[in-house]
Amino acid sequence: MKLNNNSVGLAMGGLIGLAHLAWSLMVVFGWAESWLSFVLGLHFLNNPYTVDSFSLGTALMLIIVTSVVGYVLGWVFAWVWNTLHKHQ
Repeated sequence: MKLNNNSVGLAMGGLIGLAHLAWSLMVVFGWAESWLSFVLGLHFLNNPYTVDSFSLGTALMLIIVTSVVGYVLGWVFAWVWNTLHKHQ
């Protein structure tokens, strides 16, 4: 089965971008530090971090950068998949 590089890139970029949109909303509503403590606690770690106040510009950059990185990772994944499955 051949994967479409652009489709996989868009799916991965969208997924990672949505995850970081969710994180940004958690910061807006003041839930981020509690969530971070919970997740780190599940890994037997203490939370040494504090969450800064929300900045719209920072949130937009976070979502854009992680979406682009997700797209690139998805595109590369599809390329590797297609290359490894070329002869099947």
